[in-house]
Amino acid sequence: MPRIKKVLNSSVILADDGNGRDYIVLQKGIGYGRKQGEWVSAEPESKLFISYERAELNQLVDLLGAIPADYIEITSLIVQEAERTLNTKLNEHIYLALTDHIHFAVERVRQKIIITNSVFWELKTFYAKEYQVGLYGLQLICEKLGICLPEEEAANIAFHIANAQKESDSQSDAMRTAKLIDRVQMIVTYTMKCQPDKDSIHFTRFLTHMKYFAERFFNDQMIDSEDDFLYHHLEKEYPKALACAQKVRAQLKKEYQKLISNEETAYLAIHINRLVSR
Repeated sequence: MPRIKKVLNSSVILADDGNGRDYIVLQKGIGYGRKQGEWVSAEPESKLFISYERAELNQLVDLLGAIPADYIEITSLIVQEAERTLNTKLNEHIYLALTDHIHFAVERVRQKIIITNSVFWELKTFYAKEYQVGLYGLQLICEKLGICLPEEEAANIAFHIANAQKESDSQSDAMRTAKLIDRVQMIVTYTMKCQPDKDSIHFTRFLTHMKYFAERFFNDQMIDSEDDFLYHHLEKEYPKALACAQKVRAQLKKEYQKLISNEETAYLAIHINRLVSR
C-alpha cells in the first residue's frame, strides 16, 4: 500500500512503499482531500511507476503537477489500448512525452495555431496499428476535453507509441545524444542571453523535443517537405528564436556534415521560443 509523498492533483499522487521506492499512482480521485504521509489504497488497474532514475521521476512529477488530470487519464487510456492492441509493454517514458504532446496540441488548436505533419501518410502507412490507437486517442480527447484535434494528430500519437516500443539506446547512442543536446543548449543560452531553469517544466519539454530530434538526426530521418510555410511564418512571428535555430543548424552542419531542413529548423525554433519566453 503506497504512502503519499505529494499530491499532484486529484487523480495523481507521488508515493513511496516504505522501502525507499517511489511511485507515481494514476487513479481517479486518489488525491482528492488527501495529505502528505497518508496511506492510500491503489486499485488493481491503477498505473504504478517505479523510477530508478531520480531526474526522470522529477521531470514526470513536474509535468503531472502542471497539467490537468484529464490529460494524464487520457494518456493512460491510450497506453492501455496500445499495449492491448500491440500485445507489448511500452516504455514508461511515453507517459511524459505523450501527455506533454497532447496538452501542447490542444493548446495550439485553442490558439488556432496549425502545424502540418509532413510525414502524416508515412506514419499512417508504416504504423497502421499505432495509427488506429491514435484515432482512439483523438476520440477520447474529443469526449473528455471537448476539443476535436485534426486527424494528423493521430499520426503524432502513433509516432510516440512506435518510439515507446523500442528498447533503450545503447550507451554510445546515449552519449552522442547527450553531447548533441548539450551543444544545442549552449547555443540557445548564449544566443538568447538567458539561462534556462533546468528544474522547470519548460526545460523538460525542450529536452523531450531534443531527444526525438537527436534520434531523427542520427538515423538520417529528418522531417522535410517542400512546403516552407511554417519556416517563413516564424521569420515574422519569432525572428530571434528562428535565428537561434539557424545557428544550431550551422553548427551541427559544421560538426556532423549533416544539413537540417527548414521544417526541422522551424520546429526547433518553436521549442526554443517556448523555453526562453517563460
